[in-house]
Amino acid sequence: MKVYENEIFKNEHLYGSDLSSREFSSCTFRKCDLGGCRFTDTLFSDCILADCDLSNIKVDRTSFRGVVFENCKLLGVAFSAASSFLLDWTFKGSSIKFCDFTRMSMPKTKFLECDIGETDFISANLVEADFSGSNLRGSRFQSSDLRKADFVSAKDYYIDPTSNKLKGARFSPIEALSLLSGFGIEIEY
Repeated sequence: MKVYENEIFKNEHLYGSDLSSREFSSCTFRKCDLGGCRFTDTLFSDCILADCDLSNIKVDRTSFRGVVFENCKLLGVAFSAASSFLLDWTFKGSSIKFCDFTRMSMPKTKFLECDIGETDFISANLVEADFSGSNLRGSRFQSSDLRKADFVSAKDYYIDPTSNKLKGARFSPIEALSLLSGFGIEIEY
């Protein structure tokens, strides 16, 4: 396994490269095009990825520990293929579209000020997750554990309270009305 420690990768154009079986420890990726890259059996530990294009990356058995995605483009990523072991990541101001987090255990994950569209959170453990300021238009929450999750400043979500665990989850009064949409109720102001 090739190991990179405390390295800064800036303006790298690695589109479609095979970066499998590598370890990136305390590395920073800034304004890199990593779209279509393969990261099979790769470890990211205490890394920052900022302003990077990570569209259609392959993350089979990849580990993310202490990783921050900031202002990144994540399109069509099957994160469900990544390792959930010691998973610890944060998403800030990122565009997360057509991604899959099915069956992932990611309690306390932060999705802050993100545009999360058409993304699947099916049978996911999102206990104490924070979706503050995120737009969740078209994303699916099904059979997920959302206990104590924070949706207070999130918007455009639909969460079926009959198929998800919601005890202690927090919502804003206006957006919380969307929890009733599955019941065919008409609410008048």
